Amino acid sequence: MADRKRYVQVGLGSRSNMFRSAILDVYKETCDLVGVCDSNAGRLRLAAEECRLQGGDPKPYAAEDFDRMVRECRAQAVVVTTKDCHHDEYVCRGMELGCDVITEKPMTTDEQKCQRIIDTQRRTGRQCRVTFNYRYSPPRTQLKDLLISGVIGNVISVDFHWLLDTSHGADYFRRWHRNKVNSGGLMVHKATHHFDLVNWFLSAIPVQVFASGDRQFYTPKTAWRYGLSKRAERCLDCPEKSKCNFFLDLAGNEHLKKRYLDNEQYDGYFRDRCVFSELIDIEDTMNLVVNYDSGTILTYSLNAFMPWEGYTISFNGTKGRLEHVCRETVYVSGDGSVPGELISEGTTTTVYPHFKDPYRVEVWQGKGGHGGGDRLLLQDVFDPGSREDKYNHAADHRGGAYSILTGVAANRSMASGQPVRIDQLCTGIGYPDYPPMPRPDEPLPMEKPTAVRSRPGAIKAKPEKAKKPGKKRVVRKKVAKKKSVKKAKKSTRKKPAKKSARKAGKPVKKKASKKKVARKKPARKKPVKKARKARGKKRNK
Repeated sequence: MADRKRYVQVGLGSRSNMFRSAILDVYKETCDLVGVCDSNAGRLRLAAEECRLQGGDPKPYAAEDFDRMVRECRAQAVVVTTKDCHHDEYVCRGMELGCDVITEKPMTTDEQKCQRIIDTQRRTGRQCRVTFNYRYSPPRTQLKDLLISGVIGNVISVDFHWLLDTSHGADYFRRWHRNKVNSGGLMVHKATHHFDLVNWFLSAIPVQVFASGDRQFYTPKTAWRYGLSKRAERCLDCPEKSKCNFFLDLAGNEHLKKRYLDNEQYDGYFRDRCVFSELIDIEDTMNLVVNYDSGTILTYSLNAFMPWEGYTISFNGTKGRLEHVCRETVYVSGDGSVPGELISEGTTTTVYPHFKDPYRVEVWQGKGGHGGGDRLLLQDVFDPGSREDKYNHAADHRGGAYSILTGVAANRSMASGQPVRIDQLCTGIGYPDYPPMPRPDEPLPMEKPTAVRSRPGAIKAKPEKAKKPGKKRVVRKKVAKKKSVKKAKKSTRKKPAKKSARKAGKPVKKKASKKKVARKKPARKKPVKKARKARGKKRNK
């Protein structure tokens, strides 16, 4: 136990528990949590109590005593789970004090802070890990595996659309995330996950971003349209809470109550602010076009008021198209439920090859938070080298930088209405370690088509067959023959009845007169028609 790696943690909100529990439980043989730090005295005390229940005994420190904690605890690594806008302070200070750093996403919130981290890492030589759990999720790893295999060739474009529902999505508008000074907005705080996924999927980096976005749903006007005219600034004492579907009951959830409601007295932070407040300044609907150094173009959207949670992503390549749809469970951060668990029934992956029929791929399954990614991420962070990783899941400061800079550029573009280049925001980042992808100059096989829908000229061939001469006449003759056959059948059905009557000794009435009339009618009509036609011709003459 003496050689266990010594960790300290700063920032003890809801997300911090995942890292803390992993050190104290699963990885306790090789890891030791020796100190915890927070700006809220109540949450600091709560975290210390929770650690003791798990068999740990980290020493608590106030936020202003961070340096002292690192020195007194002889820390080797710092886990940063603070508010986003403070990440750079503790990441840089941790490296300057000789520690490796593990930071929650996003690495930071703007280009100045990002440059500070890049420069500090280069100067100190310490390691900075950014915890992108979505990379580790089995369905996402499977997509990377398919792309590496070259099943659709080189990726030319990507269509990516993320949906946050009215539970999880609305929660960003209650918390400190609702203001860009704290979170960088959803383009940085949330979409950093998504931009990192695309960078990793493509093994490429962004070069230019053009974006448009606005807040159109979580507004005072929407509250008025819902009939919520007497709302308060927070849910706890709101007179409209009985009829508001966005009401968050802090007092009714033990996890949220003990971490937030019971500790408001220390810093005045309200976890349940109104989602329709005029004080919000982040967007709830955003659209981007991103150009990559590989030549790939990404179209991306994020909407935070959707009826279901998940995403759709499609890769368009030189050999076909790869489509993936993923649905995730609904949750509120810190409410005790599993965050973003995979819903197998709503998750599919389909390959559409050129000139061949599409086929479904059996999706790789994962259990636990964020599509099964949390568990694998923690293993990689606290037990590195325990498994072979050909996909390069681990992300450092370089991957962290390019993921947030797409969002930072999007914020700049939404403000200016102009495209923004990434190299104008930060310099000296370096290229992340990504797995190799199919080369853009590889030959493309011209395979024989096996799918009719993809065969060139197939649609044109059908009308040509329909224009063949005589086809209509043949059809009419066949129909005429069928009618005569039916008459013959009717007559054969009546003959057995006559035979049975004779056998019974009863007289049978002959219907020859009717048959003769039926036969003579066509003969009488024909000359009449000819005569009429002849008379018509004479008149015309």
